[in-house]
Amino acid sequence: MPDKCTLIVNPLSGGYSPAKAREAESALKKLGMYCRVAETRTPVEAANLAAEICREETDPFIVIGAGDGTINSVVNGLAPGRATVAVLPFGTSNVLSRELGIFTAEDGMERIAAGRSKPVSVGLIEKDSTKRIFLLMAGIGFDGAVVKSVGPIEKRYLGKFAYVLSAVRHLLAGESGSFRVEWDSGHTDCHSVIVCNASKYAGNFSIAPSASLFEQGFQVVCLEKGNRAFIMRSMLTLLSGKGMSGTHIRTFRAGKLRIRGDRPLQADGDFYFHAPANICSVPDFMKIIA
Repeated sequence: MPDKCTLIVNPLSGGYSPAKAREAESALKKLGMYCRVAETRTPVEAANLAAEICREETDPFIVIGAGDGTINSVVNGLAPGRATVAVLPFGTSNVLSRELGIFTAEDGMERIAAGRSKPVSVGLIEKDSTKRIFLLMAGIGFDGAVVKSVGPIEKRYLGKFAYVLSAVRHLLAGESGSFRVEWDSGHTDCHSVIVCNASKYAGNFSIAPSASLFEQGFQVVCLEKGNRAFIMRSMLTLLSGKGMSGTHIRTFRAGKLRIRGDRPLQADGDFYFHAPANICSVPDFMKIIA
């Protein structure tokens, strides 16, 4: 077990409270660690803080008490192959925590005390000179448009329901254009694609049961139609807990993808930019307490 850590919290996270932060700090100290607490409120602050920690420490250990957006921002500031990360579910959906089987802060502390870590593969998205990392998934098309439309105030006060409202708005607006997805052994035209680096999606739903943080490569889910009835059927399939499959839903594994067309792209629940973009799997980017 390391002798020190940085606890990063985001007071704007959906499940945050000052009491939770104090309890987490106290629990880490009881484990014998010197604990520095750092607050961050924006993606840039979180990424800069992570980069600063990596510059100052040889083997940084970072505990993140926040949601998936803040975790994503911290990961984007890490030096590849250097840091070990632990998560406490202080967010709105806590998809990464659910992926790891961590449902409470107490669960997270038990994992930290056990000290078992695993190397994690991440996704790297490149557009022109911009590079962004994601841990869980990237969604392009309908999925990206839904996330793009959710404002920070909606997300803060409505939580997961903000995404439901956005999805309804886009369903009512009707069908959007298709775009092409290319990979080493083929290509397909679709209206939405979700590139899964993990199995969970939008909370505890399993969209790609075979996807894993601990294996290189993605499970890719392409929705080849975009009309209202098809999107609604796809959502019901997702709610069934069996992953997404069926007519006009194509799934395959890939380590590299080229996304063509001008469509909104989200990753780990936050809007990034519009495609086109290239996506690849990067192994052993960091370690995570699992």
